[in-house]
Amino acid sequence: MNATQQATTHTRPQVAVVYHFFPHYRRAIVEELARSTQADFTFIGDDHDRGYAHGIRAAQFTAAVKFILAPAHRFGGPFRWQWGAVRAGMNPAFDTVIFHAVPHWPCTWIGAIAARLFGKRVFFWGHGYLSQPHGLKGLVRKLFYAIPHQHMFYGRGSKQIAMQHGWSPEHLHVIYNSQDMAEQIAAREKVSVTRTDQIRRELFGDTETPVVICTTRLIALRRLDLLIDAIAELKRRGTKANLIIVGDGEERASLEAQAIACGVGTHFEGACYNEQRIAELVMASNVTVAPGMVGLTAMHSMVYGVPVVTHNDADDQMPEWEAIIPGKNGSLFSKNNLASLADAIQLWLSTQYPTAATKAACHAIMDRFWNPTYQRRAIERAVCGEYADDLFDIK
Repeated sequence: MNATQQATTHTRPQVAVVYHFFPHYRRAIVEELARSTQADFTFIGDDHDRGYAHGIRAAQFTAAVKFILAPAHRFGGPFRWQWGAVRAGMNPAFDTVIFHAVPHWPCTWIGAIAARLFGKRVFFWGHGYLSQPHGLKGLVRKLFYAIPHQHMFYGRGSKQIAMQHGWSPEHLHVIYNSQDMAEQIAAREKVSVTRTDQIRRELFGDTETPVVICTTRLIALRRLDLLIDAIAELKRRGTKANLIIVGDGEERASLEAQAIACGVGTHFEGACYNEQRIAELVMASNVTVAPGMVGLTAMHSMVYGVPVVTHNDADDQMPEWEAIIPGKNGSLFSKNNLASLADAIQLWLSTQYPTAATKAACHAIMDRFWNPTYQRRAIERAVCGEYADDLFDIK
């Protein structure tokens, strides 16, 4: 019996979803899957981060979520061991196992191979190929990604690369990514222009100067130094803008010093998990800029109607960059190019806030693809034995 035939023998597939731990931004999709009428989902993972995810908070679930605690221990560098991943592969209660796909976790290799040997359907859920595989690292990735029956990717780019390496498109499900969109929409509806004007006045002393925002960890990889330089360049051109940085990290002190030296009005908010506050800060801005790679920051910005600027190097991007439609809900600049970044930012500073058309374009892409409901329906199709069909309009 092949994997697709096996799926049709059960009216409700019994699915284990194995993660190291479920971060707070996964809560909405987990709750969606827990309410599924198409399959029964059990979630296996740790109840907090044990030094891998840089202190990201774990999600807190309602009683409707079937959760099995499985501690995930780091044992050097990026490597991690989780007995629960191996047990899930052998547990007769599950006919399908979805593994968070991280190739440097030995437990995932063993658990996934065991699941196949025990006759289960195996899916990998993750980024997949963000760039073409090269060298020894590329070979390891190709071997790892060959283990499951099918994949669930965040973006179409990963699917295209996997197809180039022999995968059949019907086994590659593009499920996108999401946050708690219902919470975000509720927060959005509470923010008025009066409130965003107030935010600008509180932070910078005026309401007219355009505002640029970035929400991210303050690490060198994010290239926030380039963002500060770009706003300083705009000032030299005669276009003034203020900057909000939300997040914390090892680069904060140097960035604060750089902003002062460059004469860029900058508010450092620090780490923030208050969704209403994040909504106010983003909606008080003209544009979100991610000079390095952009991930869920793009989702966070667009749900609040604010366009996103990031670089155009597909091999050094996260899947969420695919949500950007240049000129409609964001812009792309030449990677590491100061003048190009300044040009891209300047496009969005001509009005006091994003226009109605820009907000509508941001909301439309989020409502269509990048939300928990779409993810649930796409995952249900996969685990219920439906082939991937990127042209299928999931209702």
